[in-house]
Amino acid sequence: MTQAKLSIGTFENGFARLPDRFFSRLVPEPVSSPRLLLLNAVLAEELGLSTGNVPPDALAHVFSGNVMPEGAEPLASVYAGHQFGNFVPQLGDGRAILLGEVRDLKGRLRDLQLKGSGPTPYSRRGDGRAALGPVLREYLISEAMHALGIPTTRALAAVLTGDQVLREGYRPGAVMTRVAASHVRVGSFEYFAAREDLAAIKALADYVIDRHYPEARDAASPSLALLQGVIERQAKLIARWMMVGFVHGVMNTDNMTLSGETIDFGPCAFMDAYDPRTVFSSIDQFGRYAYGRQPGIAQWNLARLAEALVPLIDRDEAKAVELASAAISDFAPIYHEAWLAGMRAKLGWVEEDEGDRALIGDLLDSLERTGTDFTLAFRRLSETHAEAFLALVKQDELLAEWLIRYQARCAREKTSPEDRANAMRRVNPIYIPRNHHVEAALAAAVEEGDLAPFNRLHAILASPFVEVAGLEAYAEPAGPSERVFQTFCGT
Repeated sequence: MTQAKLSIGTFENGFARLPDRFFSRLVPEPVSSPRLLLLNAVLAEELGLSTGNVPPDALAHVFSGNVMPEGAEPLASVYAGHQFGNFVPQLGDGRAILLGEVRDLKGRLRDLQLKGSGPTPYSRRGDGRAALGPVLREYLISEAMHALGIPTTRALAAVLTGDQVLREGYRPGAVMTRVAASHVRVGSFEYFAAREDLAAIKALADYVIDRHYPEARDAASPSLALLQGVIERQAKLIARWMMVGFVHGVMNTDNMTLSGETIDFGPCAFMDAYDPRTVFSSIDQFGRYAYGRQPGIAQWNLARLAEALVPLIDRDEAKAVELASAAISDFAPIYHEAWLAGMRAKLGWVEEDEGDRALIGDLLDSLERTGTDFTLAFRRLSETHAEAFLALVKQDELLAEWLIRYQARCAREKTSPEDRANAMRRVNPIYIPRNHHVEAALAAAVEEGDLAPFNRLHAILASPFVEVAGLEAYAEPAGPSERVFQTFCGT
């Protein structure tokens, strides 16, 4: 086996200092012949990783789990979760192993986790492995989310294992290295709350406060301040999702982080035609996690966190419940304020007008009625001439009338049309991960071993706001024969 000489810096591993009931210590199960497929050189540099002089085969052994970096303390964490509204008392990292925490060049602690690294005590009869397709999907979508400016976990590397995994037929196995602010989830608190393990809840809350919300330490109730901080971050995160048409697909409580990052890109997708009922996940048969329901589901998930924290918020249970309930009630106004501010930016408005919310609502109603592409509608509004927008909506009379009202609203702004258009193009992407392009790129990689379509799409999505001549096909929604109506978890 090739020995790795990869310098990852100093591991700090605060999570590994928590009591043993938070995780199981284990090393990844070796893979037969790892081959490095993708390395995020920019992210590696941010982390202070010295990869430039390391041979690809040595990197492959590290990022597959065959070789442990010095200072790593590999473990799989345990958590619970509400999955589609049903509580599962024990879940956990069934195919992921946390190597540890490193401090990046900006001084931020970042988790390094291997996904697809083999079975753990929480695999629930699974093989703990990942197929190439889902690994590439998460790599692509998480990096696209980052380019869009949305808080998200990141992809550092993807390795082909040389082994096959059984997923409705045999598929190439792969491992992804994920970078996150942390991996503590709402379900992490639910696990210990279900066991009435108050000491564990307190230890976990202290860990999250120290890592993500240090300002909460000095609050009258640090746990209440923690809850309020998580609510604020999640409300603003979901608003960002909604502004780009992102549909997560599996908003279970074990897929909601305390750090406020987007995590777990299974059956996620980006909406083409605007419709709040949009669902892509093959397992979301009743539309629980439809696009338009995401804010409400996020608030529901956070209520489960509040329930777990109630014993820490105040010794008087009735008072603690009252304080927690008030915090949960704050989600909606925080979300709506963030959403409205974001929509104003998308429409080129710097100033506030009392009629903005109604004007935005009328636009969305019309986009839904006409089946207009969500991303392109806002992008075409950034043109200084109305023809681009009207051509997109096929001369719809109601939208034409709306456009007159919109132009009158813009005329009340102090910015020039050119400055407004430039500002709009900085927040309204021209390129998003269109489902048909994503599926085509994954199919080429998995079925033909051809990464060229993936690499091309990945490069385009790295600059989502800059329109480039010759890439028109990547900006357009799918044609009738190209549409992708379902996505799959791939676990």
